[in-house]
Amino acid sequence: MLTKSSRPKSEQVAQRRLDSRAEDMKLIGQALSGNQPAYRAIMKKYHSQVFNVLFRMVHQRGEVEDLTQEAFIKAFASLKNFNGEYAFSTWLLRIAQNNCIDFIRKKKLQTFSIDKPIDSKDGEIMFELPDTTYEPDKVLIANQRANMIEEAIKSLPPKYRTVITMRHSEEKDYQEIADELGVPIGTVKAHIFRAREMLNKALRKKIQQY
Repeated sequence: MLTKSSRPKSEQVAQRRLDSRAEDMKLIGQALSGNQPAYRAIMKKYHSQVFNVLFRMVHQRGEVEDLTQEAFIKAFASLKNFNGEYAFSTWLLRIAQNNCIDFIRKKKLQTFSIDKPIDSKDGEIMFELPDTTYEPDKVLIANQRANMIEEAIKSLPPKYRTVITMRHSEEKDYQEIADELGVPIGTVKAHIFRAREMLNKALRKKIQQY
């Protein structure tokens, strides 16, 4: 009988992927049932992977951290729509990549190659541009997610709602926000960080209602 250490490397890799997917499905089920630590566990497990992928697309650490947080916010808002037939990491990274592509287009940043795959725990992942064809289900899901995020933003206290709107809707950088509000840049960063925490909490509550 082969021990775990004596198995061929390919079998060990395949088993680790299966174990990881089983863990993901357990955490997702717990999260959808209202288990708050499960959300934190998902973020802890995939934060570095999402960050590293996005850093290859946008070489600005501050922007990448923002985009990483946005990816988790959008993923959690759509968590009930995740199809367990696919790897969660692939689904999450595609949300992150597509959001990042939209950011690059809006900011007109230096482009990157979309032909070179990125290595992930579940194999190579190709960049995918957002699908512009009309598909009712995708449009409905996207609209539901956008509405959930918009409602969550509106529920924030004024000082947090203001900075998160200026940052993500008006696409202003930290210094612009600080100058416009007349507050230190450190205060702006702290308020945005707190606003994101509150958004995640609000979205988790909404998910439990569906």
